[in-house]
Amino acid sequence: MKFMQIVSATTLATVLTFGAAAQAADYPSKQIELMVPSSAGGGTDTVARAFAEAAKKYLPKPIGVVNKPGGSGAIGLTELALARPDGYKMGMTIVEMSILPSLGMVSFTTDDFRPIARLNADPAAVTVKADAPWNTIEEFVAYAKANPRAIRVGNSGSGSIWHLAAGALEEKTGAQFNHVPFDGASPAVTALLGGHIEAVTVSPGEVINHVAGGKLKTLAIMADQRVKGFETVPTLKERKIDLSIGTWRGLVVPKNTPQNVVDVLKVAAKKIAEEPAFMDTLARLNLGYGYLDDAAFKVVINQDRETFKALIAKLGLK
Repeated sequence: MKFMQIVSATTLATVLTFGAAAQAADYPSKQIELMVPSSAGGGTDTVARAFAEAAKKYLPKPIGVVNKPGGSGAIGLTELALARPDGYKMGMTIVEMSILPSLGMVSFTTDDFRPIARLNADPAAVTVKADAPWNTIEEFVAYAKANPRAIRVGNSGSGSIWHLAAGALEEKTGAQFNHVPFDGASPAVTALLGGHIEAVTVSPGEVINHVAGGKLKTLAIMADQRVKGFETVPTLKERKIDLSIGTWRGLVVPKNTPQNVVDVLKVAAKKIAEEPAFMDTLARLNLGYGYLDDAAFKVVINQDRETFKALIAKLGLK
């Protein structure tokens, strides 16, 4: 009986090993869904669609992009965390994955996902309408301090990175804003163009076309250095405001996704990230290229989790 148990166990191990190898060889055998936890038209959606287009050269099956906006990414990321871990549902994650758990808004943690690769990183920027009365960040902040909550600042949802960016600017300067949440940066920018709000604190890439078209103007970049395409726009640090804050976007899958499937996605992601068409799309839209492999991306995720946890406590946002 004991001999039979040993043989059965050995046979089972062989079958499982063969099955895993077969799965790796066959993966992907159908379309992969790439979930975007924000609305169409924004920076995250743009990165996802550029990635899916470039992936056609490197994966035997297409990637279909599906938008699941809401709750600063909470709706889409929660769905991803609970998805079947078979590699056919991947997420274009956003920095909010490291923020939302500290706000008490979600049941998942960063440990519920496996990183594949980071693709993009961008700072926040303070942008207003072209005909707004403020031409410098100093004028903007001075008005906000003299007229508490008179300036309506749009963000991509309560607790989003762009909400925290405006909150951090308040904390650094003593200004007070009226924070207005939207289901993504794109709707916030649309509201700014329509005069429904006075400012946004989203990435440069999400406003560049409107700035170039003369409809909007960017007053300051929340980064250590000036940004390509916005060379005439000062950083906050140049204006004696010690603040750098921004977002990143990358690929993750549910935590129990098999290693062999993860390996296929990691190899493909690196090739796709280095594809000239993908890099050109990011450059054209002024979205910062920021590829990191899975291990380096995991370090960033964990570091940001602790940084934003401290910021949220400081701002009293939980």
